[in-house]
Amino acid sequence: MSPLGFSLALLAFALILLLLSRIKGSITLVLTAFSWLWIWSTPLASYLLQNQLESAYPPLSIEAVPSVEAIVVLGGAVGAPSVGFPNANLYAGADRVWHAARLYKADKAPWVVLSGGVDLSIAQESEAKAMAGFIEDLGVPSTSLILEEESRTTSQNASMTAELLKDRHIHHILLVTSALHMERAKRLFEKQGLKVEAIATDHEATVRPVGPLAYFPDTEALSNSVRAMKELAGRVAGMVGVER
Repeated sequence: MSPLGFSLALLAFALILLLLSRIKGSITLVLTAFSWLWIWSTPLASYLLQNQLESAYPPLSIEAVPSVEAIVVLGGAVGAPSVGFPNANLYAGADRVWHAARLYKADKAPWVVLSGGVDLSIAQESEAKAMAGFIEDLGVPSTSLILEEESRTTSQNASMTAELLKDRHIHHILLVTSALHMERAKRLFEKQGLKVEAIATDHEATVRPVGPLAYFPDTEALSNSVRAMKELAGRVAGMVGVER
């Protein structure tokens, strides 16, 4: 549960205790809710959590990346054009696509696989197709692209992409996704029998916050904490056999 959701739940229980005249218990829950939300809204706590999840996958130089059979880029980087709007939108993770183009131009693989579906009731095309338009603008030819346009979760990214790769007898890949997301994504692709080289991008925990403002709430820090906790929850779910 997100820090905000958890804090609201505690406040709801605090109200129930207050109505039952359990004043001390109610005050305890209110203080706990306030403290929990404050902690994960601070830039320092958000940084420490993100850094813990990202640190296993530092950025690699192009020279350090091995040559393989295909580059796989996961969705979450480009927003497909929505109904009534002609253009795609670049998300914060769009450097996944940019970095994949760099790897392709460095001859690290002959194929680039773009994985990402979409709800066609609200969008005009799949995310994979939107990424294709972007990476073609970056100089990667359409003849080198493989689109996986059906997946909606990371687990589906892995299983559906693996099917496309196996049809082409491809087994060794560079997996390009955000550092925060890499641990879970790599495990899911390896479960499909693929040999995976982790190429993490979109590192967010790059500079440790310092000074008094590192301890005061910030909306961006709260948003970062929520995304990190969501990823952590996904890892825990995977450990108990519930993949997303």
